Amino acid sequence: MPSLGVQPLCTEQYGSRGARCYLPSPDGRLSYVGDEPGRVGWRSLKEIFMSVFLPQGYPESVSQDYLPYQIWDTVQAFASSITGALATQAVLKGVGVGDQTSTVAAATVTWILKDGTGMLGRILFAWMKGSKLDCDAKQWRLFADGLNDLAIFMEILAPAFPACFTLIICTSGFFKCIVGVAGGATRAALTMHQARRDNMADVSAKDGSQETLVNLAGLLVSLLLIPLVTDRLQLTYTLYGLFTALHLYANYRAVRAVCMETLNRARLRLALRHFLCQGWVPTPAHANPQEPLLPEFQHHLRITLGAPLHLLVSSVAEFQQACEGNLRNYLIALNRKAGTVAVALRHGASSVDIIQACSHALLLETLLCQALPPGAMEEETLQKLQRQLCGAPDGEVWAALTETHQLLDRLFPRFLAGLVSTGWVTDRNLLGAEEWRLDWTLKDKKAL
Repeated sequence: MPSLGVQPLCTEQYGSRGARCYLPSPDGRLSYVGDEPGRVGWRSLKEIFMSVFLPQGYPESVSQDYLPYQIWDTVQAFASSITGALATQAVLKGVGVGDQTSTVAAATVTWILKDGTGMLGRILFAWMKGSKLDCDAKQWRLFADGLNDLAIFMEILAPAFPACFTLIICTSGFFKCIVGVAGGATRAALTMHQARRDNMADVSAKDGSQETLVNLAGLLVSLLLIPLVTDRLQLTYTLYGLFTALHLYANYRAVRAVCMETLNRARLRLALRHFLCQGWVPTPAHANPQEPLLPEFQHHLRITLGAPLHLLVSSVAEFQQACEGNLRNYLIALNRKAGTVAVALRHGASSVDIIQACSHALLLETLLCQALPPGAMEEETLQKLQRQLCGAPDGEVWAALTETHQLLDRLFPRFLAGLVSTGWVTDRNLLGAEEWRLDWTLKDKKAL
């Protein structure tokens, strides 16, 4: 053991783990002193576990919400593994395993129809909703797990309805493939959020290792449960209900634990509403717990970002009104009767331009659909605009929109500065803009 009075040559540290202090020995060799020399064996086991199941450099290499999310995700994966085993037993019984009167051909046809229907569902869902999964990853993640529980329930019930067995199994397969698309896509979005050192592949791989370990534990428990539930439907339904409740609760806690700094429409709506009411922008940690995870029943305008021009205007006069007094990289139009706001984006519009355009649309939504609280910023101006937008004839709506441009010009620089200072990401967004882009010419156009 080197003398404590010897000057150390250097120290080294692996991530945030214990440091080593290197000292010169009398014989010229290097020796080191660890920070906890009495716990080497325990630390070795811990470090082996961390290296196998956690991303390299944990916890600095991942987001702060990584651990609580993974804990609840582990719980839900275990519960899903148990209910999946119950469903597998029911499906095998339904296709004729153990029944001497059933044929291999009939079972094979049922299985092929189930897989084929699922493939069709995967293609259709990816086509219809694929571009929306990034924007609302939390909601779609919760939706996928709820739909998975429904599909499992259908498989457990299927043997009780032999006349409709194939139809029920095919519908379940259809749902499960939708779950596969939604779950896989949202998992990728969450992995991108959690990876903080361009280590998406490592985070994804370790997440797969964690899930495999949990599924192995679920498999071992299933081996004990299956003999107990065979031909005991009441016990099967009871276990399904208990583990499904655990599965849904754990999923809710998992997605609620995620704190995303990228703005989608729900988080931008919360931030803008808070800014108008309180005068300051909430942090991601403050806004994320308020983000809705289920469909809301409040009235919202249908906002189309990146809309084609025909959704905004139908005449040259309307186009000129949309451009009047507008030196920004977007055009906006309001249709009160349809309850829609259409926003056309200019070629080359930046992420900040899109955030500003969406903020403008959400400002219109606030004026038309919500009551303004007392003490709101620019309260008199907002109340005046609210009266104009709600009561003005259709021909005067464009004039009111011009005034909202002027109001936003005063508010948005402060709002944007607040977003940046509180930790929101503004150089990219999840606002779901369509791909239409316009290029128009304005007189005396200023550089933005």
